[in-house]
Amino acid sequence: MLLGASAFVAPMAWAALPAVYTGFFSQTALGGYDPVAFFEMNKPVKGDAQFTHDYSGVHWRFVNAAHRELFAANPQAYAPQYGGYCAWAVAEGSTASGDPMFWKIIDGKLYLNYDAEVQKRWEKDIPGFIAKADKNWPSVLGR
Repeated sequence: MLLGASAFVAPMAWAALPAVYTGFFSQTALGGYDPVAFFEMNKPVKGDAQFTHDYSGVHWRFVNAAHRELFAANPQAYAPQYGGYCAWAVAEGSTASGDPMFWKIIDGKLYLNYDAEVQKRWEKDIPGFIAKADKNWPSVLGR
């Protein structure tokens, strides 16, 4: 009598993506990299699990207590734009993971991209892609 069973199954609805990218099995932003290090050390540096701060529903790691305190005082100054999703993908109306190895600070804001090739595409028109991404964010999370 399974013939009519499908009539009782509700259609699957896709849930909106989280505002901060953490990957599938993690609640740690930026793959554990310290967001303050991009600004203070001018490079991506893995954070230490003993220096964490929760913001926007996820865990952020830092290389030291000083970086944690800077972030806690003003997280929007250090958190990557578009929740750490790929800036180019958001500009194109989609989402992809942002990789902390492919980053750039523009006008005091941190942007991540998916990989080296995508970063090169994005760098051809940074202001244009930022303008497009700003228009698409955060609505792309529900697509």
